[in-house]
Amino acid sequence: MVKSKVTRPAAARSSSKILRTSSTGSKSKTAAGSALSQTKAPKRTTSPKAAKAASAVLRDGRTSKTSKSAAGSALSQAKGKKK
Repeated sequence: MVKSKVTRPAAARSSSKILRTSSTGSKSKTAAGSALSQTKAPKRTTSPKAAKAASAVLRDGRTSKTSKSAAGSALSQAKGKKK
């Protein structure tokens, strides 16, 4: 079954801001790019590489609230692990 989640406008704005900021790290930009690409695409999911980057962004204490918003959005749209 395909997930029907899409990136909400607030998270899309955060993602756009992250991608435009030159001082942002590569993991934050990977997660933001993934979230932004899913803004109006309910059938798209986050790749394993982007999900791993988003997870690292969320665990890092130095990351801004904006980066965490984009990373959370990307991670919520990742495929879950099969049990």
